[in-house]
Amino acid sequence: MARYRFDGRVAVITGGGRGLGRAYALLLAARGARIVVNDIGAGMTGDGHDAGPAADVVREIEAAGGEAIASTLSVATPEGGEAIVRAALDRFGRIDILIHSAGNVRRAPLKTMSPADFEAVLDVHLRGAFHVVRAAFPLMCAAGYGRIVLTGSINGLYGKSEVANYSVAKAGLIGLSHTIGIEGAAEGVTSNVIVPAAVTRMSEGVDTSAFPPMDPDMVAPAVAWLAHERCSLSGEILVAMGGRVARAFIAESKGVYHPSWTIEQVAADIDAIRSTDDPLVFAPVPDGQLDHLRHGFAMARSASD
Repeated sequence: MARYRFDGRVAVITGGGRGLGRAYALLLAARGARIVVNDIGAGMTGDGHDAGPAADVVREIEAAGGEAIASTLSVATPEGGEAIVRAALDRFGRIDILIHSAGNVRRAPLKTMSPADFEAVLDVHLRGAFHVVRAAFPLMCAAGYGRIVLTGSINGLYGKSEVANYSVAKAGLIGLSHTIGIEGAAEGVTSNVIVPAAVTRMSEGVDTSAFPPMDPDMVAPAVAWLAHERCSLSGEILVAMGGRVARAFIAESKGVYHPSWTIEQVAADIDAIRSTDDPLVFAPVPDGQLDHLRHGFAMARSASD
């Protein structure tokens, strides 16, 4: 089996100082990539600043014979996103891989969640992704190559109580990644979402005693594959958790067509409308939304023939 290497590649990893981001940084560096380890060293809520975590990972990489630099700027502003990407250009002259793993958590029931706590989480996860992608994407397109991996969550797929802010941000990243994949298809740039689960700082307050082994290192190979030049996937979602790697995807029922509807007709047909027998999966890349429209148009045409 060929060994997948990243020699000559430069990767920017946000949230790279601890947890999952650290695991990604160490694995890619061990396989030859040069790394920008971005981490502001904040607490779980996103408050505070500590240069130590990013510097520690850089030292680990260098001690193993790799190359890395630390960045402690925040992804939460456009200026921060631009400067993080610029650090890769200034030191290594290029950017090939962007992995957005920076995150924070501010828990509260929806009934009492403050606007400030809602915005603070979107600033890091969703707007932070946009800020670094906006800086890196044109450079990748100009180079004709790029690999982008955004970090989703099962909360973004299925929701979860007391983290509406986190769930919204993670769901938004799916739409962002799909759009990057569509716009980057002709430019050699791919984008995918990783939905990871591991026992990290974000597990604080959760009883993990019955969990199987769920180390960040168990997620890193799936992320590294999505970041590799041989991976042609784009617009997809991979789940990696406790040894399981799977594909998550959006599907639709085949649907029911009538030339006009009443409320009563929707009620009468709801079982057929909701039926998941023989579901439809429209690949986002190259143009899933157009495939979706074509399916609906075809149903209308066939009914009128």
